[in-house]
Amino acid sequence: MAKPRIFVSSTYYDLRHIRSDIERFIKEQGYDAVLNEQGNIAYGKDEKLEDYCYKEINNVDILVSIIGGRYGSESKNDNNSVSQMELKTAYELNKQVYIFIEKSVYNEYQFYLNNKENETTIYTYADNVKIHQFIEFVESLPNNNTIHGFETSTDISSFLKEQWAGLFQRFLQDQTRNKELNIIKGIENTAKTLNQLVTFLTEEKRGSENVINEILLSNHPAMEQVKDLLKIPYRVFFSNKEEFIDILKARGYRESSLNLPFDTEQIWEMFKSDIRYELTYNEEIFNTDNKLRVYTKEEWNPNFIRLVISDIEDLPF
Repeated sequence: MAKPRIFVSSTYYDLRHIRSDIERFIKEQGYDAVLNEQGNIAYGKDEKLEDYCYKEINNVDILVSIIGGRYGSESKNDNNSVSQMELKTAYELNKQVYIFIEKSVYNEYQFYLNNKENETTIYTYADNVKIHQFIEFVESLPNNNTIHGFETSTDISSFLKEQWAGLFQRFLQDQTRNKELNIIKGIENTAKTLNQLVTFLTEEKRGSENVINEILLSNHPAMEQVKDLLKIPYRVFFSNKEEFIDILKARGYRESSLNLPFDTEQIWEMFKSDIRYELTYNEEIFNTDNKLRVYTKEEWNPNFIRLVISDIEDLPF
């Protein structure tokens, strides 16, 4: 079963205990933790080592960025640290990102904002002014820049637990909403078809009644009933009495000798293995010119066409 993959990004030596705690928390949730020191990143020989870290971010679902007071290794690709580049890569790939900054560093960041023009300023908690510059960059992003201060790993895991529970709840809501959207989409498609039909009939006034009749005739309830009664495995279509009779003859039915010329109901029968099949149809389903009358499903009466099956031995003759 596929699991969410969580990339933990930070400097290592100053935050290794935090990283270890977050890795354990991620695994307790049943997810896969991706950490460089645990061998979760496959390195090759063709590119710089840090590039494989950035490539791995493309294969994860979430990036947890933890920023402390140590700048870390400088990236060979950019004027940022490797951990900062990992965060920027996640932004560019539109990954879900959570950012945590040590409270001492985050509090000092406010001091930086008031003194950033002074190049001689010395910072207590950040070993490089580029840390504060990067925080400023992150805060300026228009979206996906959720930032929270932390003192212990528990602060991080508690926040992530709440956030991931919220993501799961939102997923369940979206699943329900998707079903509703599919229903609405189906209604929209039906409405679009009906609008096209109305437009066509409006523009083609001549013969529009014939067009409507053809539409209703193609979905005539008599055809579906004959198909079911005679257990015909393919679509049945007839537009007049002659075609209807041809279907009966093809299925082995013959006109009953009991029929009278002016009877409203006509009987056709078939004998097979001591079984008598008696199909009765009402002449009213055809016009005076023997064409099939147009009925909607609401207007159709199932008694117009009936089938009775009986043993020959039970017949009174």
